[in-house]
Order: sequence, then C-alpha cells, then structure tokens
Amino acid sequence: MLWARSPSVFIGVALLYGAINRKRSRIDAALRSLVTVRVSQINHCEFCVDINATTLMKRGVSEEKVQHLSGWQDSNMFDARERIALELTEAITYSDREVDQSLMGKVKEHFDDDAVAELCGLIAFQNMSSKYNAALDIPSQGFCQIPLNKLSVDDA
Repeated sequence: MLWARSPSVFIGVALLYGAINRKRSRIDAALRSLVTVRVSQINHCEFCVDINATTLMKRGVSEEKVQHLSGWQDSNMFDARERIALELTEAITYSDREVDQSLMGKVKEHFDDDAVAELCGLIAFQNMSSKYNAALDIPSQGFCQIPLNKLSVDDA
C-alpha cells in the first residue's frame, strides 16, 4: 500500500516487476525466488523474506532448503547454477563487494547473456524493493509458516 501513495511510482514498479517475474523468464521461477529471498535477508526486510519465502516454497523448494539459504555456502543443498546465482546476488547486494570479471565469467558458464541481464535486473529490483520496505519498517505479514528466526533475516 505504501508504494501506491505515489501512483506513478507504483505503476512503474508494477510494470518492472511484471517484466522481471514473467512466466517466460530465462531464469526458472524457483531460482528467481531463491535470489529474492537472499536479497531480502541481506537487506533485513522482514516483509520481503516472509512473502518471498512463501513464494519460494510454492515453487517447489523444500522448507529445509529455505532454512539453509542464509548459509548456502556451507550447505550441499544448492546446485552449481544456484550457487553462482547466489554468489552474484551477494556481490551485487553487499555494498563492499563487486562483480569482477572472474565472477562474471563463472556466471556466464551457467547463464547466457540474456539470462545474465534478467538475473542482474531481478537482483537490482529486489534490492530496491527490500530496501524500500525495510526503510519503512514494513513488518512480516505471516505469509510464511517458517518463523523468521529460522530464516535468518538478521544474518548480515
């Protein structure tokens, strides 16, 4: 509802979200949701973690895997494509990191140029959205049945 306080901004955000989260995306739905939850965790957005984790599980990802997301580097639950997407997610989201040529080379081993553009757009969009919602202290709405403390929203 807060986005709607500025109708032109809301329309722009809604159109951008629709373009990024379309069914014909080059990035499969579960991976898109995995990325959005991870960005939301890093940015301490309880609302975003809540709603995106629910979507992630609706897209077929197990509760156990969702609970391991904040520690994905130490978990064997994530495949190579997911791991590189999460590495890119963190490089873009954490302000003290960057996407260097080495990382982009690894990304392009798993994603073609169009998919890379979409993945970067998704990560950037979720950063905008989660930072907006966190700044306005939008609370969890109870969409996800996993308690937030098990999702490690405060891990960063």
